[in-house]
Formats: sequence, structure tokens, C-alpha cells
Amino acid sequence: MSGAPQRRAVLIAGPTASGKSALALTRAKETGGLIVNTDAMQVYDVLRVVTARPSIADEAEAEHRLYGFVSPAERFSTGAWASAVEKLIQETDPAHTLIFVGGTGLYFEALTNGFAEVPAIPAEIVAEAEKEIQGLDAENRARLVAERDPEIARRLQAPDPQRVVRALAVLKATGRSLASYQDAAQTGLLEGFELERLVLNPDRDVLRARIAQRFETMFTGGAVEEVEAVMTMDLDPALPAMKAIGVREIADVIAGRMDEAEAIERAVIATRQYAKRQRTWMRNRMSDWTWIAA
Repeated sequence: MSGAPQRRAVLIAGPTASGKSALALTRAKETGGLIVNTDAMQVYDVLRVVTARPSIADEAEAEHRLYGFVSPAERFSTGAWASAVEKLIQETDPAHTLIFVGGTGLYFEALTNGFAEVPAIPAEIVAEAEKEIQGLDAENRARLVAERDPEIARRLQAPDPQRVVRALAVLKATGRSLASYQDAAQTGLLEGFELERLVLNPDRDVLRARIAQRFETMFTGGAVEEVEAVMTMDLDPALPAMKAIGVREIADVIAGRMDEAEAIERAVIATRQYAKRQRTWMRNRMSDWTWIAA
């Protein structure tokens, strides 16, 4: 007697504004599959427009999971996301294709290669690490990590604030390098699945234009109201949700510190820089995936 058919998953990665969500929706309608959020900012509630989560209309066309299910007041970790995915896999009909879509490299790493099981880091230690790198540019962040943890410094493709804070906080809380946890035997969350792995790679000028258009439409599409709602929650500015590109810029407009045109310009520049970092990470870690023009 033959065994059960192999479970299947489609992984769709790419820089922000590359068209990932549209492709995921198309594949979901073709296969009857389930779309799973693989973006660290789109887990947060309230900020649907600011984080470019799928629209309500899109969600009505196919089942979407792990979107907007975390309060902006929480500090949601990669480990928490991995746990949510494990539960989702267990609860989902094996016949359904799982379509993972997003731009967070560490989430895809957990899916394919496994997730380093690092002990929970106290919020106050994370806050200390965030304060320590505040105001440092990429060069000085890299120098700081190299001084504290040379091994993890060699592994960082780009010393962006999130990864630097993670490395420093783990070292301070556990006395061990994050690298030692990463080197432990791991199994990807999708071990045993048949995988289709895609990276959307639009032309640079096309991507830049899409990013600019996105922020121009956000201001009339509900982003201002979302940031106003978050501001009433009086959250710690160091929380991940508060660092979503567009939140600080729109908050400055609301407070009268900046006009709309300047806010859009700053948000567009920050997003283009973020997209560049995403592409660098993907070129280094996803070179064996199928790259397609978006």
C-alpha cells in the first residue's frame, strides 16, 4: 500500500513592493492553497495599510493566516512566529498547499534550514541593546558587533539594527554567541515537504517607482488613521511595530513637525534602503532559489 502523498509548499520571497502578495493570491486561487504570512511587520494588528498587508478584498478571495494577529504592544519574535507555523502545519489539511509569502529572511530560514532555539531574552536586555546602538551608522554597528562577538559579526551580511540588537542581546543574556545556537543541529519547519522556492526580482527602476507610488497612496488609503490609532496606545517607540517604515514619518505629520511631502520622501528613501538590504540578503542566502522577474 502506498504511503500518504507528500505535502507541498510554495515559498515566495522578494523585496518589499515586488508583487509577492499578488503572486501568492494567484497561486492560492490556482491550487486552493492557504496563504501564510512570512513578514515580520505584517503580523501586527492595526497597521494594515502601513505594512502593506493584503486587503480585506484579497483576504476574501483566499484563506490568509498569521496576518494582523499580534498587538502592536507586543514584541513578537521569530521564535514565536515559528511556533505559530508549527501549530498551523499540524492543524492544516495535508492536501492543502501552503503558500508562504513575505520579505523576512529569517522566517524563510526557519522554514527551510531550521530555527536556532535561543532562550527567551528579557525585554529590558533587548531595550539596553537598542539604546546602545541608537545613533550608530552601519559601519559603527558592524564595529561594535565585531568587538563583542567576532563570530556572529562574520556571519552578518548587513549590520542592520534588528540583527545587531539580536546578537548583542543574546550575548548579554546568555553569555553565549548567537552563532553557537545557530550551529546546533536544526531541522527546517518544512522538512519532508515538496518545496517550490521563488524569489521575485523586479527591475530596480520598476521597484523604485512602485515604492514611491505605494507611499503616495498610503496617505489617502488609511495610513494616517492607523498611525493615529497606534499613537493613542502610547506605546514604547522601541517596540518593533513602532519601527515600521511610515509610522514615525506619519506621526511627525500628525504632530505638525513635518509636511506630507517630506514624510513621503523620507519613507520612500527608507523603504528603498530596506529593499536593497533585502536583495543583498537574498542574493547571499537564496542563490539556489528560482529567481523571476516580477
